[in-house]
Amino acid sequence: MDVAPGNGFNGGVVYYPTDTSLGTWGALAIVPGYSALCAQEEAWMGPWLSSFGFVVICVETNSRTDGADARAAELLAGLDWLTTRSPVKAEVDPNRLSVLGHSAGGAGAIIAAERRPSLKAMIGLAPGFPGNGLSMATDTVPTLVIGGQNDTVVTPSYLSSLYATLPGTTQSAFAQIAGADHVYYTRPNNVEMKLLIPWLKVFVDSDTRYTQFLCPTLPDPSTVSVYQPKCPYVPADGSTPPAGGQPVHAVGAGKCLDVPGSGTAAGTQTDIYTCNRGASQSWTRTSSGQLTVYSGGSTMCLDAAGQGARPGTKVQIWSCNGGSNQQWNVNANGTITGAGSGLCLDVTGASTVNGALVELWTCTGGTNQRWTLG
Repeated sequence: MDVAPGNGFNGGVVYYPTDTSLGTWGALAIVPGYSALCAQEEAWMGPWLSSFGFVVICVETNSRTDGADARAAELLAGLDWLTTRSPVKAEVDPNRLSVLGHSAGGAGAIIAAERRPSLKAMIGLAPGFPGNGLSMATDTVPTLVIGGQNDTVVTPSYLSSLYATLPGTTQSAFAQIAGADHVYYTRPNNVEMKLLIPWLKVFVDSDTRYTQFLCPTLPDPSTVSVYQPKCPYVPADGSTPPAGGQPVHAVGAGKCLDVPGSGTAAGTQTDIYTCNRGASQSWTRTSSGQLTVYSGGSTMCLDAAGQGARPGTKVQIWSCNGGSNQQWNVNANGTITGAGSGLCLDVTGASTVNGALVELWTCTGGTNQRWTLG
């Protein structure tokens, strides 16, 4: 949804979940770096994050040369408009708001968190620049700082010293992405999202299930050259949501486990598809380890076809029968393995396109075998 200029910022774009049956959503305001446009640099994050249940506003600055103070004001103005005057205001929880910025926008996000300590989370992507006098000494908002190993603008040494100014009592983490330069964040990538999404889910949604992807280490530590968490993470009013229907997110693709065409026929092979919160993407994990879809007389189980235990066995829906080929282990490293086979739930060929089929395969540690529930 396009936003016209005015209301304290120069317009932008809003991305939001289309399902209004699940109550309100937390929100994130994003502002770009110096001389940049959000539409050209950070807009790729919007659909990805909204598929995880966030309303995202990509804020354009009043001037491309706006400083950090102005960018802070524009972030907060974007959130205020989103929660009080936007067409989707009824879908946004005004008590679950967060900010994110890159470079000068990251400095703006830090200042916004200082000005509005009621924010639930702040994320700085290579925030500030050496010599600008930026400090986080008064920040109390849960803060994630991400830098790049090969960033020659916001250098690793500068960012490390900036992170050290945070109070020890502020829940925070510092991650340095291996091989990343200053504009790494302007290109779609799942390394960054595997940090952003758990942080927002934990602190904006108070969903403690996602702490496993932050503490004590990252599921795939090879993607970062430095990781300094302050575990454990305890969000305000943290709780584990009830075990009702929820999406199963394919981390590598940014999509959801899906029954094609909302089919109910036994033997329908599952795939991945753009997350839409539909019934065919709403999975319930039972006490016996099953993953069920649909409800009532239509309930079906996620099933390894023919009780197969070989790589390439298709993963389908089938009438629930209690077999070990319908029991699944949801593991701390993000994999889902068959109780009967020990094989991993796998997106065939590491594909990221809609309709890519799901099968069993030998566990490799690939992102096409990483899943999150919720």
